[in-house]
Amino acid sequence: MHDLAAPSATNLEETKTSPAAAYRRRARAIATNPLFVLAVAACVALIVLLVVQDRTAAASRVRFRPSSVDWANWTQYYPPASIRALPTGKPRDMPRIQFDFPLYRPDPVARERQQAVKDVFVRGWESYRANAWYYDELLPVTGGWTNTLGGWGLTMIDALDTLYIMGLQDEFTFAAGTIAQLDWANTTYRDINVFETTIRHMGGLLSAYDLSGEKALLQKAEELGSMLYLAFDTPNRLPPFLLNLVDAQNGTQVAGDYDPAAGPTSLCLEFTRLAQLTNDNKYFDAIDRVTSFLVRSQNQSAIPGLWPMLINFRDEDVTQAHTFTLGANADSLYEYFPKMHLLLGGLDPVYESLYTSSMDTAIHHLLFRPMLPLDNNTLLFAGDASNDTGILTHIPASQHLACFAGGMFALGGRLFGNAAHLSVGDRLARSCAWAYAAFPSGVMPEKFGMVPCANLTGDCWWDEALWARSRGGDVGLPEGFTNALDPRYLLRPEAIESVFLLYRITGAEDLRDVAWEMFQSIVSATTTEYANAAVANVTVTGVTEKVDTMDSFWLSETLKYFYLIFAPQTVISLDDFVFNTEAHPFRRPK
Repeated sequence: MHDLAAPSATNLEETKTSPAAAYRRRARAIATNPLFVLAVAACVALIVLLVVQDRTAAASRVRFRPSSVDWANWTQYYPPASIRALPTGKPRDMPRIQFDFPLYRPDPVARERQQAVKDVFVRGWESYRANAWYYDELLPVTGGWTNTLGGWGLTMIDALDTLYIMGLQDEFTFAAGTIAQLDWANTTYRDINVFETTIRHMGGLLSAYDLSGEKALLQKAEELGSMLYLAFDTPNRLPPFLLNLVDAQNGTQVAGDYDPAAGPTSLCLEFTRLAQLTNDNKYFDAIDRVTSFLVRSQNQSAIPGLWPMLINFRDEDVTQAHTFTLGANADSLYEYFPKMHLLLGGLDPVYESLYTSSMDTAIHHLLFRPMLPLDNNTLLFAGDASNDTGILTHIPASQHLACFAGGMFALGGRLFGNAAHLSVGDRLARSCAWAYAAFPSGVMPEKFGMVPCANLTGDCWWDEALWARSRGGDVGLPEGFTNALDPRYLLRPEAIESVFLLYRITGAEDLRDVAWEMFQSIVSATTTEYANAAVANVTVTGVTEKVDTMDSFWLSETLKYFYLIFAPQTVISLDDFVFNTEAHPFRRPK
């Protein structure tokens, strides 16, 4: 029998409200119970403990083992009288470097291309791991190995941050665990290349630490930094190109008297980042002395504003050599000026001044526009110049290494609000990509010559007879090219580096298609049974002859830049990172 009596005052609200409301009221009562609160707190504490333990366990898989020699305690025969500290203070507000891309939306085409790049990387990495592990580089034609730079496993160190960026976490952890056990004293090399070891080994370790936070990698970088710091123990505190540890131990080390300009001058980004991460100002002081030399000597050379590609660092003299270039032997000297400005948060104005004055001079004396039969008036290349007789001679020959200049000009133009430099960067980057497409293999040669126009803008009419005379009877060259002084392709990254930077800075979507064409051509020309190899001659039609070399920068730089141009733009944003010359991203101070 149903009870039809009216409800009492005590159960009226419960009767009129929904079951959900009643449930919420009971839940509130439980939540305020002291025993329940204690139980929840205990559960939260347990979860936090498990997370911490999990992270600790993951980190413990990479255990640091110190090297057998402690270079930090070696005697300094020419110690600095004082140490200049890193600039202090709040970093300056910097212009936004990256284009203001719209919010990320899935792009199936870009994602497919990104995966294709990753597949090529994984194939090369797995082949290196199977055939050349512990050694510097894979021989991609025969499947063997070679040591080229210290014998410390160059490729695994150089490619470590690429593994992390591509999400290959297991491979990253395995490689990092191997690297953390390295003994830098275990080498058969009599001389250590200071420049290459700094940008590849130390740069790779610092970048991998910046990305992963894995402390063992920073410890290994600091060990290596202590060894490389010995190179600065010379009478004038400027380093030689090669560090001889016997000379360093005996106090007989001196700076070079005919060294590549880019050698001692391109250590600043890595040593500055090491100083920032370790709070040890000696590393910054070391490279600041090199920068001071550049400031003193900039207007003393045969082309004031620029430095010759070979310098007498021992006597601090820039007047003995008379050839100037943005290519080999000088390239990263200039590249690091805007990048140091970013890494120091704009707190040292000297780098902006060095960049602006040198690149304004380079535009007038090193860049040239090629004469071409079609309307390609925007093309621009970096050439050379000589002034050994008192008469300035422009040399319309360019090289793959100089293709980095497009990205440098674009970065400097955006950073310092220089629209003219940004435009120059656009032209240089697109011209190198055009040179890829101009050759039968779809790949640009190491070095080449062209007929120059009289100026960088304005009319420049095609002269068939002049081109024929200039090419010396070589009928196998694309129109406009007079020679291929070095027809090889060495798996170099500079062209895609500039295309990537220009894309991230300008947002020009067509550059992704340009990059894809470059990538397909490179893979087609370089693929071997084991991985990818250098090419002997890019001017031939058909199957290319492979050279049995695969420099570490193929995995460290070339494929990284191809991967990033197809990745979401927030991956390694230029507003958060600055790349060293080996494509290792360092975190910018904020």
